[in-house]
Amino acid sequence: MSEVRAVAVRAKAAAAALAPLNRKAKDAALLAMADGLLARSADVLAANAEDVQAGRAAGTSEALLDRLALTPARVEAMAEGLRHVATLPDPVGEVVRGSSLPNGLELRQVRVPLGVVGIIYEARPNVTADAAGLCVKSGNAVLLRGSASAYRSNRVLVEVLAQAATAAGLPADTIQLVPGTDRSSVKELMQARGLVDVLIPRGGAGLIEAVVAESQVPVIETGVGNCTVYVDAFADVDKAVAIIVDAKTTRPSVCNAAETLLVHADAAEAFLPRAVAALRDRGVTLHADARAAAYDPEAVPATEQDWAAEYLSLDLAVGVVDSLEDAVAHIRRWGSGHTEAIVTRDVDEARRFVRSLDSAAVMVNASTRFTDGSEFGFGAEIGISTQKLHARGPMGLPELTSTTYVVTGDGHVRG
Repeated sequence: MSEVRAVAVRAKAAAAALAPLNRKAKDAALLAMADGLLARSADVLAANAEDVQAGRAAGTSEALLDRLALTPARVEAMAEGLRHVATLPDPVGEVVRGSSLPNGLELRQVRVPLGVVGIIYEARPNVTADAAGLCVKSGNAVLLRGSASAYRSNRVLVEVLAQAATAAGLPADTIQLVPGTDRSSVKELMQARGLVDVLIPRGGAGLIEAVVAESQVPVIETGVGNCTVYVDAFADVDKAVAIIVDAKTTRPSVCNAAETLLVHADAAEAFLPRAVAALRDRGVTLHADARAAAYDPEAVPATEQDWAAEYLSLDLAVGVVDSLEDAVAHIRRWGSGHTEAIVTRDVDEARRFVRSLDSAAVMVNASTRFTDGSEFGFGAEIGISTQKLHARGPMGLPELTSTTYVVTGDGHVRG
Protein backbone atom coordinates (compact mmCIF):
# COMPACT_ATOMS: atom_id res chain seq x y z
CA MET A 1 0.00 0.00 0.00
CA SER A 2 1.37 3.43 -0.93
CA GLU A 3 1.89 6.10 1.72
CA VAL A 4 -0.91 8.22 0.26
CA ARG A 5 -3.40 5.37 0.24
CA ALA A 6 -2.35 4.45 3.78
CA VAL A 7 -3.20 7.92 5.13
CA ALA A 8 -6.53 7.76 3.29
CA VAL A 9 -7.35 4.41 4.90
CA ARG A 10 -6.54 5.82 8.33
CA ALA A 11 -8.62 8.91 7.60
CA LYS A 12 -11.60 6.75 6.69
CA ALA A 13 -11.40 5.02 10.06
CA ALA A 14 -11.00 8.35 11.85
CA ALA A 15 -14.03 9.79 10.06
CA ALA A 16 -16.23 6.95 11.29
CA ALA A 17 -15.15 7.58 14.88
CA LEU A 18 -15.38 11.36 14.57
CA ALA A 19 -18.87 11.61 13.07
CA PRO A 20 -20.83 10.74 16.28
CA LEU A 21 -18.91 13.16 18.53
CA ASN A 22 -20.89 16.01 20.04
CA ARG A 23 -20.18 19.72 19.76
CA LYS A 24 -18.51 19.93 23.17
CA ALA A 25 -15.84 17.43 22.17
CA LYS A 26 -15.14 19.12 18.84
CA ASP A 27 -15.03 22.61 20.33
CA ALA A 28 -12.59 21.47 23.02
CA ALA A 29 -10.32 20.14 20.28
CA LEU A 30 -10.52 23.40 18.34
CA LEU A 31 -9.52 25.42 21.40
CA ALA A 32 -6.66 23.04 22.08
CA MET A 33 -5.52 23.40 18.46
CA ALA A 34 -5.51 27.20 18.83
CA ASP A 35 -3.48 26.97 22.03
CA GLY A 36 -1.07 24.57 20.38
CA LEU A 37 -0.47 26.95 17.48
CA LEU A 38 0.45 29.79 19.80
CA ALA A 39 2.58 27.59 22.04
CA ARG A 40 4.63 26.47 19.05
CA SER A 41 4.47 29.61 16.95
CA ALA A 42 8.28 29.87 16.96
CA ASP A 43 8.56 26.42 15.35
CA VAL A 44 5.91 27.33 12.77
CA LEU A 45 7.59 30.62 11.89
CA ALA A 46 11.03 29.03 11.64
CA ALA A 47 9.77 26.41 9.20
CA ASN A 48 7.93 29.07 7.23
CA ALA A 49 11.05 31.24 7.02
CA GLU A 50 12.84 28.32 5.36
CA ASP A 51 10.01 27.99 2.82
CA VAL A 52 10.05 31.72 2.05
CA GLN A 53 13.83 31.74 1.69
CA ALA A 54 13.69 28.78 -0.69
CA GLY A 55 10.89 30.41 -2.67
CA ARG A 56 12.79 33.66 -3.03
CA ALA A 57 15.90 31.80 -4.16
CA ALA A 58 13.79 29.99 -6.77
CA GLY A 59 12.51 33.30 -8.18
CA THR A 60 8.97 33.06 -6.80
CA SER A 61 6.95 36.22 -7.45
CA GLU A 62 6.31 38.68 -4.66
CA ALA A 63 2.58 37.98 -4.90
CA LEU A 64 3.12 34.27 -4.20
CA LEU A 65 5.69 35.00 -1.50
CA ASP A 66 3.08 37.15 0.24
CA ARG A 67 0.63 34.25 0.14
CA LEU A 68 3.32 31.91 1.46
CA ALA A 69 4.68 34.06 4.28
CA LEU A 70 3.54 33.79 7.88
CA THR A 71 4.08 36.43 10.54
CA PRO A 72 3.35 36.40 14.27
CA ALA A 73 0.16 38.32 13.51
CA ARG A 74 -0.92 35.78 10.89
CA VAL A 75 -0.28 32.88 13.26
CA GLU A 76 -2.34 34.69 15.89
CA ALA A 77 -5.08 35.19 13.31
CA MET A 78 -5.01 31.45 12.52
CA ALA A 79 -5.44 30.65 16.19
CA GLU A 80 -8.21 33.22 16.53
CA GLY A 81 -9.91 31.68 13.51
CA LEU A 82 -9.97 28.30 15.24
CA ARG A 83 -11.41 29.87 18.37
CA HIS A 84 -14.08 31.59 16.31
CA VAL A 85 -15.06 28.34 14.59
CA ALA A 86 -15.54 26.86 18.07
CA THR A 87 -18.20 29.52 18.77
CA LEU A 88 -20.20 28.71 15.65
CA PRO A 89 -23.23 26.41 15.66
CA ASP A 90 -22.49 22.78 14.89
CA PRO A 91 -24.10 21.95 11.53
CA VAL A 92 -24.17 18.20 12.22
CA GLY A 93 -27.64 17.12 13.28
CA GLU A 94 -29.35 20.26 11.98
CA VAL A 95 -32.75 19.45 10.50
CA VAL A 96 -32.85 20.98 7.03
CA ARG A 97 -36.52 20.16 6.58
CA GLY A 98 -39.07 17.85 8.09
CA SER A 99 -42.69 16.86 7.76
CA SER A 100 -45.33 14.34 8.70
CA LEU A 101 -46.38 12.31 5.70
CA PRO A 102 -50.06 11.42 5.09
CA ASN A 103 -49.34 7.81 6.08
CA GLY A 104 -48.04 8.88 9.49
CA LEU A 105 -44.31 8.54 8.79
CA GLU A 106 -42.14 11.29 10.24
CA LEU A 107 -39.59 12.55 7.70
CA ARG A 108 -36.50 14.58 8.57
CA GLN A 109 -33.56 15.62 6.40
CA VAL A 110 -30.57 15.92 8.73
CA ARG A 111 -27.06 17.27 8.13
CA VAL A 112 -24.25 14.71 8.45
CA PRO A 113 -20.48 14.95 7.81
CA LEU A 114 -19.15 14.34 4.31
CA GLY A 115 -16.61 11.88 5.73
CA VAL A 116 -13.04 12.33 4.45
CA VAL A 117 -12.30 15.69 2.87
CA GLY A 118 -9.13 16.17 0.83
CA ILE A 119 -7.82 19.71 0.34
CA ILE A 120 -5.31 20.40 -2.45
CA TYR A 121 -3.99 23.94 -2.21
CA GLU A 122 -1.16 26.23 -3.21
CA ALA A 123 1.19 28.41 -1.20
CA ARG A 124 -0.97 29.72 1.65
CA PRO A 125 -0.15 27.75 4.84
CA ASN A 126 -2.93 29.54 6.74
CA VAL A 127 -5.29 27.32 4.74
CA THR A 128 -3.90 24.39 6.72
CA ALA A 129 -5.35 25.70 9.97
CA ASP A 130 -8.57 26.99 8.40
CA ALA A 131 -9.30 23.70 6.64
CA ALA A 132 -8.43 21.58 9.67
CA GLY A 133 -10.65 23.67 11.94
CA LEU A 134 -13.67 23.66 9.66
CA CYS A 135 -13.38 19.95 8.98
CA VAL A 136 -13.12 19.12 12.68
CA LYS A 137 -16.16 21.26 13.52
CA SER A 138 -18.22 19.66 10.74
CA GLY A 139 -17.18 16.15 11.83
CA ASN A 140 -14.92 15.35 8.88
CA ALA A 141 -11.47 13.83 8.78
CA VAL A 142 -9.16 15.94 6.61
CA LEU A 143 -6.25 15.15 4.31
CA LEU A 144 -4.13 18.22 3.62
CA ARG A 145 -2.03 18.40 0.47
CA GLY A 146 -0.37 21.80 0.28
CA SER A 147 2.16 22.86 -2.30
CA ALA A 148 5.80 21.81 -2.22
CA SER A 149 6.71 25.46 -1.67
CA ALA A 150 5.02 25.36 1.76
CA TYR A 151 5.90 21.79 2.72
CA ARG A 152 8.06 22.67 5.75
CA SER A 153 5.41 25.04 7.10
CA ASN A 154 2.58 22.58 6.56
CA ARG A 155 4.46 19.67 8.09
CA VAL A 156 4.93 21.57 11.35
CA LEU A 157 1.41 22.99 11.29
CA VAL A 158 -0.22 19.60 10.80
CA GLU A 159 1.97 18.08 13.51
CA VAL A 160 0.92 20.80 15.96
CA LEU A 161 -2.78 20.68 15.08
CA ALA A 162 -3.00 16.88 15.00
CA GLN A 163 -1.22 16.42 18.31
CA ALA A 164 -3.45 18.99 20.01
CA ALA A 165 -6.64 17.50 18.57
CA THR A 166 -5.69 13.95 19.56
CA ALA A 167 -4.68 15.04 23.06
CA ALA A 168 -8.09 16.70 23.39
CA GLY A 169 -9.84 13.41 22.59
CA LEU A 170 -10.41 13.36 18.84
CA PRO A 171 -9.68 10.13 16.96
CA ALA A 172 -6.09 9.70 15.84
CA ASP A 173 -5.60 10.56 12.15
CA THR A 174 -8.43 13.09 12.07
CA ILE A 175 -5.93 15.62 10.66
CA GLN A 176 -3.20 14.33 8.35
CA LEU A 177 -0.70 15.73 5.89
CA VAL A 178 -0.63 13.91 2.57
CA PRO A 179 2.95 12.69 2.14
CA GLY A 180 5.04 13.72 -0.85
CA THR A 181 5.90 16.92 -2.66
CA ASP A 182 5.62 15.87 -6.31
CA ARG A 183 2.61 15.42 -8.56
CA SER A 184 2.41 11.67 -7.99
CA SER A 185 1.02 12.14 -4.48
CA VAL A 186 -1.67 14.49 -5.80
CA LYS A 187 -2.57 11.95 -8.48
CA GLU A 188 -2.89 9.18 -5.91
CA LEU A 189 -5.15 11.35 -3.79
CA MET A 190 -7.35 12.04 -6.82
CA GLN A 191 -7.62 8.27 -7.43
CA ALA A 192 -8.60 7.38 -3.86
CA ARG A 193 -12.28 6.98 -4.67
CA GLY A 194 -14.07 5.11 -1.91
CA LEU A 195 -11.62 6.34 0.71
CA VAL A 196 -11.78 10.08 0.09
CA ASP A 197 -15.33 11.43 -0.16
CA VAL A 198 -14.65 14.82 -1.72
CA LEU A 199 -11.70 16.87 -2.97
CA ILE A 200 -11.53 20.67 -2.77
CA PRO A 201 -8.79 22.33 -4.85
CA ARG A 202 -7.69 25.85 -3.87
CA GLY A 203 -5.23 27.71 -6.05
CA GLY A 204 -4.64 28.92 -9.57
CA ALA A 205 -6.56 28.01 -12.68
CA GLY A 206 -4.07 25.30 -13.67
CA LEU A 207 -4.41 23.43 -10.38
CA ILE A 208 -8.20 23.64 -10.33
CA GLU A 209 -8.59 22.56 -13.96
CA ALA A 210 -6.23 19.61 -13.47
CA VAL A 211 -8.11 18.34 -10.40
CA VAL A 212 -11.52 18.74 -12.03
CA ALA A 213 -10.36 16.99 -15.21
CA GLU A 214 -8.41 14.12 -13.65
CA SER A 215 -10.00 13.32 -10.29
CA GLN A 216 -11.92 10.10 -9.75
CA VAL A 217 -13.06 11.53 -6.41
CA PRO A 218 -15.99 14.01 -6.46
CA VAL A 219 -14.72 17.62 -6.59
CA ILE A 220 -16.11 20.87 -5.22
CA GLU A 221 -14.65 23.38 -7.65
CA THR A 222 -13.31 26.62 -6.25
CA GLY A 223 -12.64 29.34 -8.79
CA VAL A 224 -10.04 31.89 -9.73
CA GLY A 225 -10.88 35.47 -8.89
CA ASN A 226 -11.07 37.71 -11.94
CA CYS A 227 -13.28 40.15 -10.04
CA THR A 228 -14.70 43.36 -11.55
CA VAL A 229 -15.75 46.71 -10.10
CA TYR A 230 -18.20 48.64 -12.28
CA VAL A 231 -18.57 52.38 -11.63
CA ASP A 232 -22.00 53.36 -12.90
CA ALA A 233 -23.07 56.70 -14.36
CA PHE A 234 -24.88 57.38 -11.09
CA ALA A 235 -21.97 56.54 -8.78
CA ASP A 236 -20.89 58.57 -5.76
CA VAL A 237 -17.34 59.40 -6.83
CA ASP A 238 -15.90 59.49 -3.30
CA LYS A 239 -17.30 56.05 -2.54
CA ALA A 240 -16.24 54.69 -5.90
CA VAL A 241 -12.61 55.78 -5.42
CA ALA A 242 -12.51 54.31 -1.92
CA ILE A 243 -14.01 51.01 -3.11
CA ILE A 244 -11.64 50.44 -6.03
CA VAL A 245 -8.59 51.37 -3.94
CA ASP A 246 -9.67 48.91 -1.25
CA ALA A 247 -10.63 46.19 -3.73
CA LYS A 248 -7.32 46.40 -5.59
CA THR A 249 -4.67 47.34 -3.03
CA THR A 250 -5.47 46.06 0.45
CA ARG A 251 -4.22 42.58 -0.45
CA PRO A 252 -3.77 42.14 -4.20
CA SER A 253 -2.57 38.53 -3.95
CA VAL A 254 -5.94 37.07 -2.89
CA CYS A 255 -8.81 35.85 -5.03
CA ASN A 256 -11.33 38.51 -3.94
CA ALA A 257 -9.11 41.39 -5.04
CA ALA A 258 -10.40 43.36 -8.02
CA GLU A 259 -8.61 42.70 -11.31
CA THR A 260 -10.79 44.77 -13.64
CA LEU A 261 -12.33 48.25 -13.37
CA LEU A 262 -15.11 49.24 -15.76
CA VAL A 263 -16.33 52.84 -15.81
CA HIS A 264 -19.47 54.21 -17.44
CA ALA A 265 -18.56 56.90 -19.99
CA ASP A 266 -20.74 59.44 -18.17
CA ALA A 267 -18.75 58.92 -14.95
CA ALA A 268 -15.28 58.82 -16.49
CA GLU A 269 -14.52 62.56 -16.39
CA ALA A 270 -15.34 62.92 -12.69
CA PHE A 271 -14.07 59.56 -11.51
CA LEU A 272 -11.05 58.41 -13.48
CA PRO A 273 -8.60 61.27 -12.76
CA ARG A 274 -9.08 60.77 -9.02
CA ALA A 275 -9.04 56.99 -9.24
CA VAL A 276 -5.90 56.95 -11.39
CA ALA A 277 -4.08 59.25 -8.96
CA ALA A 278 -5.13 57.19 -5.93
CA LEU A 279 -4.16 53.90 -7.54
CA ARG A 280 -0.86 55.27 -8.82
CA ASP A 281 -0.02 56.49 -5.32
CA ARG A 282 -0.30 52.87 -4.20
CA GLY A 283 1.89 51.48 -6.94
CA VAL A 284 -0.82 50.10 -9.24
CA THR A 285 -0.03 49.65 -12.94
CA LEU A 286 -3.06 50.24 -15.15
CA HIS A 287 -3.71 48.19 -18.29
CA ALA A 288 -6.16 50.47 -20.06
CA ASP A 289 -8.27 50.55 -23.18
CA ALA A 290 -7.99 53.61 -25.43
CA ARG A 291 -10.65 55.66 -23.64
CA ALA A 292 -9.37 54.91 -20.14
CA ALA A 293 -5.77 55.53 -21.21
CA ALA A 294 -6.70 59.16 -21.95
CA TYR A 295 -6.71 59.66 -18.18
CA ASP A 296 -3.38 57.93 -17.57
CA PRO A 297 -0.56 58.51 -20.08
CA GLU A 298 1.54 55.91 -18.29
CA ALA A 299 -1.02 53.14 -18.72
CA VAL A 300 -0.11 49.92 -20.52
CA PRO A 301 -2.42 49.16 -23.49
CA ALA A 302 -4.90 46.49 -22.44
CA THR A 303 -5.03 43.21 -24.37
CA GLU A 304 -7.46 40.30 -24.29
CA GLN A 305 -5.07 38.58 -21.88
CA ASP A 306 -5.49 41.52 -19.49
CA TRP A 307 -9.28 41.27 -19.47
CA ALA A 308 -9.01 37.56 -18.60
CA ALA A 309 -6.17 37.91 -16.09
CA GLU A 310 -6.16 37.09 -12.42
CA TYR A 311 -3.09 39.25 -11.79
CA LEU A 312 -2.71 38.67 -8.02
CA SER A 313 -0.47 41.74 -8.12
CA LEU A 314 -0.68 45.52 -8.25
CA ASP A 315 -1.99 45.49 -11.81
CA LEU A 316 -5.49 46.47 -12.90
CA ALA A 317 -7.28 46.26 -16.25
CA VAL A 318 -9.37 49.40 -16.86
CA GLY A 319 -12.00 50.08 -19.50
CA VAL A 320 -14.70 52.64 -20.29
CA VAL A 321 -18.13 51.33 -21.32
CA ASP A 322 -21.24 53.05 -22.66
CA SER A 323 -23.89 51.29 -20.59
CA LEU A 324 -24.59 48.87 -17.78
CA GLU A 325 -25.41 46.29 -20.45
CA ASP A 326 -21.94 46.70 -21.94
CA ALA A 327 -20.40 46.20 -18.49
CA VAL A 328 -22.43 43.05 -17.93
CA ALA A 329 -21.50 41.70 -21.37
CA HIS A 330 -17.83 42.32 -20.62
CA ILE A 331 -18.06 40.53 -17.26
CA ARG A 332 -19.94 37.58 -18.73
CA ARG A 333 -17.28 37.19 -21.41
CA TRP A 334 -14.14 37.67 -19.34
CA GLY A 335 -15.08 37.21 -15.68
CA SER A 336 -14.55 34.06 -13.63
CA GLY A 337 -17.91 34.07 -11.84
CA HIS A 338 -16.33 34.90 -8.48
CA THR A 339 -17.31 38.42 -7.34
CA GLU A 340 -18.47 41.58 -9.10
CA ALA A 341 -19.32 44.98 -7.64
CA ILE A 342 -21.38 47.95 -8.80
CA VAL A 343 -21.04 51.46 -7.41
CA THR A 344 -24.23 53.44 -8.00
CA ARG A 345 -26.84 55.63 -6.33
CA ASP A 346 -29.56 54.29 -8.62
CA VAL A 347 -31.44 51.42 -6.98
CA ASP A 348 -32.90 50.22 -10.27
CA GLU A 349 -29.45 50.09 -11.89
CA ALA A 350 -28.15 48.07 -8.95
CA ARG A 351 -31.02 45.61 -9.25
CA ARG A 352 -30.47 45.21 -12.99
CA PHE A 353 -26.78 44.57 -12.44
CA VAL A 354 -27.46 41.91 -9.81
CA ARG A 355 -30.14 40.18 -11.91
CA SER A 356 -28.01 40.23 -15.05
CA LEU A 357 -24.96 38.48 -13.65
CA ASP A 358 -24.19 34.88 -12.80
CA SER A 359 -21.45 35.24 -10.20
CA ALA A 360 -21.12 33.59 -6.82
CA ALA A 361 -21.26 37.00 -5.11
CA VAL A 362 -22.38 40.46 -6.26
CA MET A 363 -21.61 43.57 -4.22
CA VAL A 364 -23.62 46.79 -4.32
CA ASN A 365 -21.62 49.82 -3.16
CA ALA A 366 -19.10 47.59 -1.38
CA SER A 367 -15.62 46.23 -2.09
CA THR A 368 -15.11 42.81 -3.65
CA ARG A 369 -12.84 42.07 -0.70
CA PHE A 370 -15.90 41.25 1.42
CA THR A 371 -16.37 37.89 -0.33
CA ASP A 372 -14.83 35.96 2.50
CA GLY A 373 -16.09 33.40 4.96
CA SER A 374 -15.12 35.37 8.04
CA GLU A 375 -16.58 38.61 6.64
CA PHE A 376 -19.84 36.79 5.93
CA GLY A 377 -19.88 35.50 9.51
CA PHE A 378 -19.17 31.89 8.53
CA GLY A 379 -15.86 31.64 10.37
CA ALA A 380 -12.75 30.59 8.45
CA GLU A 381 -13.69 29.42 4.98
CA ILE A 382 -12.64 26.25 3.21
CA GLY A 383 -12.64 28.07 -0.14
CA ILE A 384 -14.85 30.11 -2.44
CA SER A 385 -16.84 27.95 -4.79
CA THR A 386 -17.80 29.20 -8.24
CA GLN A 387 -19.66 26.03 -9.26
CA LYS A 388 -23.43 25.64 -9.09
CA LEU A 389 -23.88 22.53 -6.98
CA HIS A 390 -24.65 22.48 -3.25
CA ALA A 391 -21.81 24.83 -2.32
CA ARG A 392 -21.42 28.27 -3.91
CA GLY A 393 -19.52 31.32 -2.72
CA PRO A 394 -17.61 31.24 0.59
CA MET A 395 -17.83 27.70 1.92
CA GLY A 396 -18.40 27.50 5.65
CA LEU A 397 -19.54 24.70 7.90
CA PRO A 398 -22.89 23.77 6.26
CA GLU A 399 -21.14 23.32 2.92
CA LEU A 400 -18.93 20.64 4.49
CA THR A 401 -21.93 18.45 5.23
CA SER A 402 -24.24 16.18 3.29
CA THR A 403 -27.66 15.04 4.47
CA THR A 404 -29.36 11.86 5.55
CA TYR A 405 -33.10 11.28 5.46
CA VAL A 406 -34.33 9.91 8.77
CA VAL A 407 -37.73 8.26 8.47
CA THR A 408 -39.55 7.22 11.66
CA GLY A 409 -42.58 4.99 11.64
CA ASP A 410 -44.59 2.75 13.93
CA GLY A 411 -44.45 -0.60 12.25
CA HIS A 412 -45.20 0.91 8.86
CA VAL A 413 -45.00 -1.37 5.83
CA ARG A 414 -45.48 -0.31 2.24
CA GLY A 415 -47.41 -3.43 1.27
